[in-house]
Amino acid sequence: MTKPAELLLEGPRGRRLCLELAAELNQDVRSAVFWLGYELDPGKGTSTVLFGSAGPGDLPSLEHLAGTIVSVDLQQMNDEQIQAALQRSVDTARYWQEPDGEDALAALPVIRNALHHVAERVLDAPATQAWDSPGPLEQWAIDWRPGADPAPLPRDPQSTLQKWGVAVRTEEALAAQDRPQDPRAPFSGSWWSIPLGLVRTVGQIPAGLSLIEDSSDVEEATAIPVRGIGRILHIRSPEDWTMLCRAYPLEVTASRRHNWFQTTGRIGRWVIPDWERAAGQWDAVHLTVLGYLSGAGHALPVDAGTASVIAGWDPDSTMWLTDRVREVEGPRQVWRRTQMGDIWLRVT
Repeated sequence: MTKPAELLLEGPRGRRLCLELAAELNQDVRSAVFWLGYELDPGKGTSTVLFGSAGPGDLPSLEHLAGTIVSVDLQQMNDEQIQAALQRSVDTARYWQEPDGEDALAALPVIRNALHHVAERVLDAPATQAWDSPGPLEQWAIDWRPGADPAPLPRDPQSTLQKWGVAVRTEEALAAQDRPQDPRAPFSGSWWSIPLGLVRTVGQIPAGLSLIEDSSDVEEATAIPVRGIGRILHIRSPEDWTMLCRAYPLEVTASRRHNWFQTTGRIGRWVIPDWERAAGQWDAVHLTVLGYLSGAGHALPVDAGTASVIAGWDPDSTMWLTDRVREVEGPRQVWRRTQMGDIWLRVT
């Protein structure tokens, strides 16, 4: 059985969180991560340009960085720093192109091994004890429209899933006919692995407003108090996701192969869960924070020759496949921020 620290470091988002924390706690780590991450970045010299870069002889070695990470004083780590590192890890997720240089750096064995004690400390912190839990019964649905434009929760998940299934199969058929089979071809298409348009809830506000993959520059959101009941599957590890894919596989090789090759480097057959069929067994599926950090963004083996990717799904987010979630008594909360990246503040 995988130990918790090793589980956290299994995923690119978990490794990135630990690397972000080490850099936050030690300026020498921050400097080395900056330079080595730039050298490993696929956009070096093009989309990522430095004015005045270090010469080859000035770059820190991987061994030096690993040793500095191991020597970081973790006693000063606090819950606020962990939450900020989690947000930065989510913000830097990208499944439509190659991982950035710092993700590539954290994946190197020498750096991953050095981060092990950081991962252990993270999982011992008070803030992370709920990372593997089902979450509270009363949660929040987020409406990204202004509070002055109220709207009820969507109430027809069956129709949404049916339309999603038709759209995915249609795209897959057209992609198989029209798109190049070479995954290295410069082609981009769909990259997410969950349906849009369903009710999704989060356990904590305002944290749930900031932990959004591929987030937009929306400056106002409405948090709606909800309560849901029923059969809820909790994705706590990569194995939980692959079991769901085995039970309800939906082929997406032609429509995902180019993007997912870019982000994982894997060539082969791809599947995602058939969410319309999964709704016959489960009312909702919850991706825990630990499930996200260990599973999102890399190739997860489903069976011989087949893999899947968790993409476009935020940590501690529950996706409702059936109509078993309701708005409850209590005021809706309106939250605002000045610009993307700022702290969310409650206004009503």
